Amino acid sequence: MDRLNPSVAQRAADVSGALTPRTAELATEIYDLIMREIPLLRSDKQVLTLLEASVGENVATLLHVLEHGIDLENVHVPVAAAEYARRLAQRGIPIVALLRAYRIGSTRFQDWCLEELGRRTDDASVVSAAGLRIADITAAYIDRVSEQVVAAYETERENWLRNLSAARVARVQALLRCERVDLDSSEAILGYRLRQHHVGVVCWVTIQAVGDTLARLEEATADVARRAGCRDRAMFLPQDESSAWAWLPLGGRDTLAAEMPGLPPAGAAADIRFALGAVGSGVAGFLRTHEQALGAQAVALAAGPSGPSITSFSDVAPLALMSGSIELVRAWVLETLRSLADDDGHNATLRDTLWVFLQEGGSFKTTAERLTVHKNTVQYRIRKAEESLGRPIDADHLQIELALLASHWLGAAVLRQPAGQRAGRP
Repeated sequence: MDRLNPSVAQRAADVSGALTPRTAELATEIYDLIMREIPLLRSDKQVLTLLEASVGENVATLLHVLEHGIDLENVHVPVAAAEYARRLAQRGIPIVALLRAYRIGSTRFQDWCLEELGRRTDDASVVSAAGLRIADITAAYIDRVSEQVVAAYETERENWLRNLSAARVARVQALLRCERVDLDSSEAILGYRLRQHHVGVVCWVTIQAVGDTLARLEEATADVARRAGCRDRAMFLPQDESSAWAWLPLGGRDTLAAEMPGLPPAGAAADIRFALGAVGSGVAGFLRTHEQALGAQAVALAAGPSGPSITSFSDVAPLALMSGSIELVRAWVLETLRSLADDDGHNATLRDTLWVFLQEGGSFKTTAERLTVHKNTVQYRIRKAEESLGRPIDADHLQIELALLASHWLGAAVLRQPAGQRAGRP
């Protein structure tokens, strides 16, 4: 049977009509498949929302084309799809990843159409002809939309690179990948001293607005740096048109100014948000505080628009670490437990005793009973644990207990190894 036969066209139209009420379900399945198959496209929440909208608009448009016989010459790339391509260009994600997403999506779309067609008829000739018609139209649609998406991507990429110092971005990326770089040349390229204390910052807007968003973010970041007591200018690195990374230079200071934490930037609009890492030192601290800022941002994005203007890693570390890397967990455990994080028998005994002590609400008697030791032994171990912590247990009870929990379950992965076994770790 000829795939151009009117009855075949009607069969294809009937299939798309039957699938139209299930557009959201089909789009969700394709989106989830893309997320599983293409790790490069797993970005932050704001960009993923655009991808989800792009998939939904493409599915709806293609179903309409099939059902109503719309001439593809009259079809243009969906708005969300074009915008998503521009965001990928801004972030330097290769266009091949996006084109693969279209191939994966079109294949799953056709699977649904063939399954629906099979439910409607068992006539092999009809299934074959209508299936070929659906495949032809789908391929033509993907070809046309892909061409427009690539054009949007390339135009945006050219514009973005013209307005951004490629060398500066490349050097920061090299630092964050822990590549060996010359510090003197890096500081000259960045216009920023790496051999000092820093605080990593992620800033973004929660609502897209008309105007130069990046200029607003840079101005607000400068105000944060001023209130943090920075004498030098912060390094500001745009990520796309609505978000940026930054580093606050603290010089020899290892703390922020007292008025900084928890206060929104003076004069900043309500739609601007900041996430801060803890203070880090040198190149290693440059990387660590940035990772912590990203972790704090994840918590802030989860909190939604009603969250605070500034989210500090030190305030939300346990939540941020739930989705963070093992290296980030280790750094936090070492900072929290100090010498109590040494991976040796003495400190293991102190950690175990302290963990039980905290679980028992600070009772020496019940702790001794659980550990089958004398009460005086528990008192001695708790005193030694506090000496290793460098502070009373009551100073930050929750943080200490969570760090002990991490050390209990993760063991050597988050503890400080003896000098001969550190294999390059600090």
